Amino acid sequence: GPARRALLEAAAQADLLVVGAHRRTSLPGLQLGLINHALLHHAPCPVAVVPQE
Repeated sequence: GPARRALLEAAAQADLLVVGAHRRTSLPGLQLGLINHALLHHAPCPVAVVPQE
């Protein structure tokens, strides 16, 4: 979608991409959304996923 494309374009000029994530279930760990998943696999720079507190 448009958000994924915009973030990937921005990542092309970045040294690091930092994105947020939240827990979607009561299970431990994070479940990544589609955009974060795409960024982790396709961004040309490192991606840091920061969980909400």
